[in-house]
Amino acid sequence: MSKKPEFSELFFSRTKDFLDLFLVRQQQRSKETVKAYRISLSSFYTYVTEEKLFKAPAFRFTDCTYELVLSYSQYLQETKKLAASTVNQRLAALKSYLKYVSDGDISLMQVYMRVQKVPLLRAPKLQRPVIEKKELGALLDEPPDTPIGNRDRVILILLFDSAVRVSELTGIVLGDLSLDVSHPSITVYGKGKKTRTITLNTKCAEHVKEYIRRYHKPDTPPDTPLFYTIIHGKVNHMSQRNIERIVKKYGDIVRKEHPALPDSIYPHMFRRTRATGMYRDGVPLEMISVILGHASSETTKIYAIPSVEQMREALKKGQPENDAAEKLWVGREDELRKMFGLD
Repeated sequence: MSKKPEFSELFFSRTKDFLDLFLVRQQQRSKETVKAYRISLSSFYTYVTEEKLFKAPAFRFTDCTYELVLSYSQYLQETKKLAASTVNQRLAALKSYLKYVSDGDISLMQVYMRVQKVPLLRAPKLQRPVIEKKELGALLDEPPDTPIGNRDRVILILLFDSAVRVSELTGIVLGDLSLDVSHPSITVYGKGKKTRTITLNTKCAEHVKEYIRRYHKPDTPPDTPLFYTIIHGKVNHMSQRNIERIVKKYGDIVRKEHPALPDSIYPHMFRRTRATGMYRDGVPLEMISVILGHASSETTKIYAIPSVEQMREALKKGQPENDAAEKLWVGREDELRKMFGLD
């Protein structure tokens, strides 16, 4: 008769501490990140108990083998039909959890090392769309000259000029703005409660000042939301969902005259467009990383999308003149065909 495992030996005995204490307090991860980890570990729990028929009170850390996790990966791909990126997210959460428990219990290091060897999937890198200059100009010009239209225009302009996340935009209060100075700026609170100050374009600052003049009284408290909705007579921060609706509304209108505008417009696209524009203008990735509030410039590399002109210029460098290039391959047509993969 097998010995009943101690609670500390059970695989899921430390998931609550990992999710609610380690990720939140020590790592200061956002609610969205913690939610993603919780979903991933819950997915593994379901697989272990419903597919592999383990009893949760009997599933030990030592039962979590390389073969088990590899079969879990295959199950997510073949049975659940999840995208490679989602499978990788599930596996990464599992590995992070095991690293956490092995850091606190060296006897579990071998379990972590075995699972760490389970390969991630090669996920195709999708180039996310940006809004090109012509379409961006039309988008910012679209809101009408009405109280609501002027508010919407300021939202669009601020999303682009400051490159803030939509969650950061909705969190802005009047006290976060410094507009009556030579270098106007805005303070935002990003992921992990990190604070950063972003310099605003003078024209953007003027739009924001005019909006405040129209929508806020001179004696309005500094903790009042910049963008707000009034529900039952109470001023509330405008919801992220409302910002998304505003952006989509103008995107749908502008697309009729500008079909090159991406099929779906959402707030983060302004952030991506701004970051890509700075990269194309020669701003170092490290500086863009600071502006965006990224913890590492590695994260910022996803916005390093060269323009067609930049790629054309890059291809010109080191390229021989046309005549010289043609002479170089005279009599070597078969070799050239192989090089092009046509033979």
